[in-house]
Amino acid sequence: MSARAAEKPKWRRRAEHRPDEILDAALAEFEQRGFDAARVEDIARRAGISKAAVYLYFDTKDAILRGLIEREVAPVAQRVKALAEAGANDPAGALRLLVAATMALISDKRIFAVPRIVLSVAGRYPDIAVFYREHVVEEALGAVKRLYRAGAERGVFRPCDPEIAARAIMGPMLIHGFYTHLLLGDPGKATPEERAAAHTEFLFNGLLAERS
Repeated sequence: MSARAAEKPKWRRRAEHRPDEILDAALAEFEQRGFDAARVEDIARRAGISKAAVYLYFDTKDAILRGLIEREVAPVAQRVKALAEAGANDPAGALRLLVAATMALISDKRIFAVPRIVLSVAGRYPDIAVFYREHVVEEALGAVKRLYRAGAERGVFRPCDPEIAARAIMGPMLIHGFYTHLLLGDPGKATPEERAAAHTEFLFNGLLAERS
C-alpha cells in the first residue's frame, strides 16, 4: 500500500472527534503565538479543517478557550470534588487522598498549559477569568470547604473558618505549580508523593517543634 493510500484524509474523520481536534490545534496556537495573536484561520489550518467548520463548534475564539478550560482543567476540580464528597465519613483520610491526588496532577506540566493562557489574558478578558474561577477554582475550593466543615463537626479537625482552611490546604500546592510551570523554577528533588506527605504533615501537625 502506498503512503498516499495509507494516509487517512482528514475529512473522513468522524464529526464527533472534531471539537477535540480544534481544541488541540487551539492549545498549540495559543501556546506558540499567545491568545491575542492566534487567529481562528490558523487554528483551522492546524486542525486540517476550514475556518467555517471551526465556527460550527465554537462561535468565538473566547469560546474555544472556554472549551479548553472545560476539557483540560475543570476535570481536575471535579476529581478534587469527588474525593472530598466521598470522604465525609473519614475526613482526615479523604484529605490525605485529596492532597496526594492534587499534588500529582499539579506536577503534570500539561495541566498548567491552560491556566497559563488564562492568567495571561484575565485582565483583558474578565469574562474568561470569571468562567475559570467558577468552573475550576470555586468548584475545588467549595468541595474542600465542605470536607473541612464535615471534619470539624465530627471533631476530627479543630474549629476554623472552612474557607480559610480550604485556601490554606490548596494554596501551597497551587503556588508550587505556578513556581514550577509558569515561572520555570526548579521543582526540587522531592517526588509528588513526598511533597504531598510533607504538606499533609504540615496541615495536621503544624511547623512548630513539639513542646513538652
